[in-house]
Amino acid sequence: QVQLVESGGGLVQAGDSLRLSCAASGLTFRNYAMGWFRQAPGKEREFVAAIDWSGIAIYYADSVKGRFTISRDNAKKTVYLQMNVLKPEDTAVHYCAAALDSGRRFEPTGYNYWGRGTQVTVSS
Repeated sequence: QVQLVESGGGLVQAGDSLRLSCAASGLTFRNYAMGWFRQAPGKEREFVAAIDWSGIAIYYADSVKGRFTISRDNAKKTVYLQMNVLKPEDTAVHYCAAALDSGRRFEPTGYNYWGRGTQVTVSS
C-alpha cells in the first residue's frame, strides 16, 4: 500500500533551521506532485509548499517564501522541506502529501495520499 513517512521534525529556537524529509513507497513517485502542509492546534490545515513531478514548478505560501525550500529526489522517492529562519508561528504538525493531479495543489482535498505528520516546535 502507499506510505508517506515524514521525518526531521523537532524542537528548535527561533532563527534555527530544520530539514524535513518524506519517504514514499507503494506508488510511482515520479508520477506525483508533492506538497507540504501544516496544521497548528485549533487551526485548519494550510498549504506550505508544492513541487511538480519534474521539480521545475515550485510553489510556496507567502508566509514561508524566502525561508523554506522544497525539493525532491525521484530516484530516492523522497521530498524535502528545508526550513530556515524558523519562527514561533511555524509551530505545527507538518504533513507531506502526494497528488496524481496537481490542478488543486494549494488545497488539501487536491491530494490523494498523506503521511502522518512530524511535529515542528519553534520556541521564541
